[in-house]
Amino acid sequence: MKADVIDLYNEYIHGDLPRRTFLKRLAGIAGSATAASALLPLLEPNYAWGQQVAGDDPRLETGYVEYAGAMGVVRAYYAKPASGAESLPGVLVIHENRGLNAHIEDVARRTALAGYLALAPDGLTFAGGAPVDQEAARDLFGQSDRARITDDVIAGVPYLAGRPDCTGRVGTVGFCYGGGVSLLCAARESAVAASVCFYGSPLGADDVARVKVPLMMHYAGKDERINQSIPTFRKLLDDHAIAYSLHMYPGTNHGFHNDSSEARYDADAAALAWKRTLALFETCLV
Repeated sequence: MKADVIDLYNEYIHGDLPRRTFLKRLAGIAGSATAASALLPLLEPNYAWGQQVAGDDPRLETGYVEYAGAMGVVRAYYAKPASGAESLPGVLVIHENRGLNAHIEDVARRTALAGYLALAPDGLTFAGGAPVDQEAARDLFGQSDRARITDDVIAGVPYLAGRPDCTGRVGTVGFCYGGGVSLLCAARESAVAASVCFYGSPLGADDVARVKVPLMMHYAGKDERINQSIPTFRKLLDDHAIAYSLHMYPGTNHGFHNDSSEARYDADAAALAWKRTLALFETCLV
């Protein structure tokens, strides 16, 4: 997939580019509307293609719960092993800038199969919930109160830690928008024992100063928009003696872990990043 196609798609999904404009520009890059139509299925989410763990996997207990958010209830998907220990460490799984969707629910199930109580909030609950259509979800996210979305998601940490089936130790992992929020959880919630960020925004100086737990960051080699902030972020982390690991995956695009988008997904990088993530949780959440 040509780099300018990926860049255009990232501009579309992370900004406010209308679909008509996106398709027109895609046709210009591809050479024709027909060629653009052939590229679309590779770019846009196909949740069935990206499903690694079936929603009815008998090894898991899954469902939906509600917890108290900043100003009202937050709906969340949970997954945990169907049998085993009465209480497990928790992992908050945080969505991208489109709210809770089938891909993030699948990531929660993968997390549960690794032995955790996984909770994936829908930060758009107060706005009526995340639409299935990704452009509608992107637009709703952009039009909604970002601070409230973030506060509602972070409120999932004390809820998760306080559940009787949780040991009280919580890790967080997030992607894109959720990656930055995952880092915020480490700065703002005492129950958090480790946080993992996939190609998300860095913490500011005040929040870095509050972090007392290990952090892990995964970045895509071709993600200039996010990567330009890494040097400043690393200096802040070093200045405050924060324990962290930072991994760069050469040749990959923003969203390389999202296996519902064939054009951006990189199976090898995604597998390695996930292996490293679970290794951190295994060390810090016991």
